[in-house]
Amino acid sequence: MTDPVVTRFAPSPTGFLHIGGARTALFNWLYARGRGGKFLLRIEDTDRARSTPEATAAILQGLSWLGLDHDGEVISQFERADRHAEVALQLLAEGKAYKCFSTQEEIEAFREQARAEGKSTLFRSPWRDADPSTFPDMPYVIRIKAPQDGATVIRDRVQGDVTIRNDQLDDMVLLRSEGTPVYMLAVVVDDHDMGVTHVIRGDDHLNNAARQMMIYDAMGWTVPVWAHIPLIHGPDGKKLSKRHGALGAQEYQAMGYPAAGMRNYLARLGWSHGDDEFFTDAQAQEWFDLDGIGKSPARFDMKKLENLCGQHVAIGDDAALRHEIEAYLVAAGEPALTQGQGDGLERAMYCLKDRARTFPELLEKARFVLAQRPVECDEKALKALDEEARAMLSELTPQLQNASWSRDDLEAVLNGFAEAQGTKFGKLAGPLRAALAGRAVTPSVFDMMLVLGPEETLARLMDAAKPA
Repeated sequence: MTDPVVTRFAPSPTGFLHIGGARTALFNWLYARGRGGKFLLRIEDTDRARSTPEATAAILQGLSWLGLDHDGEVISQFERADRHAEVALQLLAEGKAYKCFSTQEEIEAFREQARAEGKSTLFRSPWRDADPSTFPDMPYVIRIKAPQDGATVIRDRVQGDVTIRNDQLDDMVLLRSEGTPVYMLAVVVDDHDMGVTHVIRGDDHLNNAARQMMIYDAMGWTVPVWAHIPLIHGPDGKKLSKRHGALGAQEYQAMGYPAAGMRNYLARLGWSHGDDEFFTDAQAQEWFDLDGIGKSPARFDMKKLENLCGQHVAIGDDAALRHEIEAYLVAAGEPALTQGQGDGLERAMYCLKDRARTFPELLEKARFVLAQRPVECDEKALKALDEEARAMLSELTPQLQNASWSRDDLEAVLNGFAEAQGTKFGKLAGPLRAALAGRAVTPSVFDMMLVLGPEETLARLMDAAKPA
């Protein structure tokens, strides 16, 4: 029986959750959830100068918006510093690491001489095999004894086998002179102690794997499955940066993209399942596998994102969409909906969801149900409410007062009225849209009337029929 899958997402809290990090988190979440495993969250906050509580909060909020729930408590790497140091001291006691008393000046002098002689600048400490009796009374770092011959093979599920000659690896520092552990040590100890079985991360960490494997081997620990995923590029093929648009997960929430569409798009950004583009969370969890991740960088495409988001809005549950829109308004700093507006929006959702790619687009279509009387008209709508149109609305209103307010009855009344006026329904539709929504482009007149109900519909028609 194989061990249960355990993955982790381990961001540094030095800024928001950018899109690359969000995709890494998603891949780890999908892989664990699809196999009944655990998805853990670790905040790598050892860089105290750059780590901030605000950044941690932003990362947690970004993950929450994306719906990437984690198992167990959030782990702080900084709070585990004693455990990391304990491992370094164990390796020292076992002779797999050593005390190095070389100063920064001595190391730099070594490298300058190596450069001058055209040799490798990889530092070789003279203290590796020194007699303890020669140790000076001065600060020292603890370095691991790297293998000096042969090669290290990183067996990567995405990149394939990557071979690095061991003479290219230095005796990495594990513990600094003031006793604090380095990042490389902390990552390995945390992943081991957390039981992480699969390390899925950006391929900018690929070279780190060989150095981290030295610690796994020295401690006799099982090396996790590596999967280093390519970075995300912009449409121009260059590394994704601010010039390509919004980068933070929360910025996409504030722009009104639905989380389900974002998950779908990020999953397809570097991973594929045949020709499938649109899929649900359940399908993504069932299908996701490391073998489907490509080696080439993915390109971020806003049009594809919007297209997928539109499809997810169209199939979304009405109550869930209302809840997510209300969260979007908070994220965007927009006024909250009243209870009545929220209820009306949910009632109207059936005629709003189609062809709305983002929540701002959906809310624009929903203007008719969110607007308060008297409804303000834009320029195009005002042109539709000329004197002739106002007269028609004034004459139509009494005829609607006795309608049963079913779609069939409303269609019969409006079509009959248009015919009696010697015109077509299209001539009547413009003034009705202006009266009900204050816009020239709206959902169907009948949908608006059904959602608003007879009392509100008639009141708006009477408002619009008043002389200008």
